[in-house]
Amino acid sequence: MTEQPRIGFIGLGNMGAPMCARLLNAGLTVYAYDIDAGRTDTAVAAGALAGDSACSVAQQADLLFTSLPRPDHVEAVMRDGGALAALRPGSGWVDLTTNRIELLKALADEAPTGVSVSDAPVTGAVDGARNGRLTLFLGGPSDLVARAQPVLENLGRVISCGRLGTGNVVKLVTNQLWFVHAAALGEGFAVGLSHGVDLDILWEAIKASVGDSFVAQHDAPSVFAGHYDPSFTLGLCLKDLGLTHELAGTVTADLPMTAAAHQAFTRAADRYGADAAELHVVRQIENDAGLDFRLPGDWTPHWEK
Repeated sequence: MTEQPRIGFIGLGNMGAPMCARLLNAGLTVYAYDIDAGRTDTAVAAGALAGDSACSVAQQADLLFTSLPRPDHVEAVMRDGGALAALRPGSGWVDLTTNRIELLKALADEAPTGVSVSDAPVTGAVDGARNGRLTLFLGGPSDLVARAQPVLENLGRVISCGRLGTGNVVKLVTNQLWFVHAAALGEGFAVGLSHGVDLDILWEAIKASVGDSFVAQHDAPSVFAGHYDPSFTLGLCLKDLGLTHELAGTVTADLPMTAAAHQAFTRAADRYGADAAELHVVRQIENDAGLDFRLPGDWTPHWEK
């Protein structure tokens, strides 16, 4: 029987904590660290081994996973904090962050001899992370992909995308479509309600038609409940939109839907603040139209499912 790799996991936030828990539940040895000591303590209570720093976790890991909010956080941990240099020859680093491709490639070039680097950003929200139903977009050298994939399959479906960086290209394309759909759903609700269609009937019709989407199925209840899904913020949406804009800049065609979504989320962040829940992009349509998108019901937040 092949010996299980020792896992290092850095970043125990809304997505990282449940992913780390899934790896522990799979019986893997996990060294965990977060800058918030309370989050590290929670992981230890679930069976993880505590790292007192990102470097100490990297030193112990055969496979190191990072799940951090932004590219600058990855740079601060891996380059400035020394975690990349602390990796042992023969180990691998898999970044689960939605990241900037140029940064990933630069860090891969700086990795110690014998250390491989892959990207595997995830989609599927907090309930997907809790229940092992994420989709992970894995890019990188074939040897590390082969080693990492069986571990990542504890988190959900793994799609191998190609060379290093392609995982983030695919993730950003999926988010590009999510952002467009989220803004469009609010516009559809506004048109329907303004012309006398009950919101519950409109929602059922959308889900049973060509208008259906993950946003309609998964995210609309956060609008109906009135909390607009605080598990992801407008600021993080704009981070991803900025990364998408960088990729789109190399496409020699107009991309008006992507640009319009970027503008809509920017207006929402300007109005409600960058820390406001992601679906405030729908709330601004609701407010401007003088409509109420609340629906009575037991709208259990997805992060509690």
